[in-house]
Amino acid sequence: MSEESSSPNADQPFVRGFSFKHCVALITGASSGLGAEFARQLAPQADTLLLAARTKETMETLAAELSQEHPHLKLVICPCDLSTDAGRETFWQNVAQLPTKPNLLINNAGLGDYGLFADASGDRIRRQIDLNITALTLLARSFLDHISPTPQRPAAILNVSSLAGAVPVPDLAVYAATKSYVTSLTESLAIELASRHIQVAAVCPGPTPTNFGNNARRPGEKDIDRGGQDVLKIPPHRVVEAALQTLRDGRPIVYPGKRVTLAATVFRIMPRSLMRFILAARFQRGQSK
Repeated sequence: MSEESSSPNADQPFVRGFSFKHCVALITGASSGLGAEFARQLAPQADTLLLAARTKETMETLAAELSQEHPHLKLVICPCDLSTDAGRETFWQNVAQLPTKPNLLINNAGLGDYGLFADASGDRIRRQIDLNITALTLLARSFLDHISPTPQRPAAILNVSSLAGAVPVPDLAVYAATKSYVTSLTESLAIELASRHIQVAAVCPGPTPTNFGNNARRPGEKDIDRGGQDVLKIPPHRVVEAALQTLRDGRPIVYPGKRVTLAATVFRIMPRSLMRFILAARFQRGQSK
């Protein structure tokens, strides 16, 4: 088994495989982190990349970098807030202006919130749900209306989920719950859409060094207990490599890295009562610090 391989033989009936050559890709959350890394790794083969995020300046910097390295590449920058109806309308207006229909959607935009659920603001909870669940789901649904997949030019949806979706996470409860939804939705759509030449996959990384932690931390509050996370940490370029290889292989789920794969397997087979006991002990230890 390779370091990024995690799919059992039962996945094989759904293998389609996706080629990135001449793809027209839509990447959300493309201003930094995994979104920017997806753009960099797709740039050598793609014909067009549409980059969507709230921060225009960082996307312009990324686009300038990619244009210099890949003169053939058409780049479209779409500043918008995808957690809103207006932002999604702006996104699809930009897509409609592309010279070629898209055939790849990378649902990468997401938001977390470190801290106790009882202390979370309603606005922060709503923003996570609006972006991690509502936006991802509606973008995937609308994508189906903007594509014309064929056996010769199939389409694909890649959802960025998380290892956190495989286990309850006190101090990150809403985020973990939203990612559980993402993984479940992905596996359902992978079956539903296979016969329409549309591949759907999710990448479920463990802790990854991006801006996620800074954005998830509440102002003025102490950090959460991160004990044990270092052994699961995967750099962004390896997460993206694993995700893209999963689409090439036609697999619906990947947990990048041997240790993350092992952790996900343990979470699946561990009795829930034992899992709750371990999580409660970890949570209480973190609260006492």
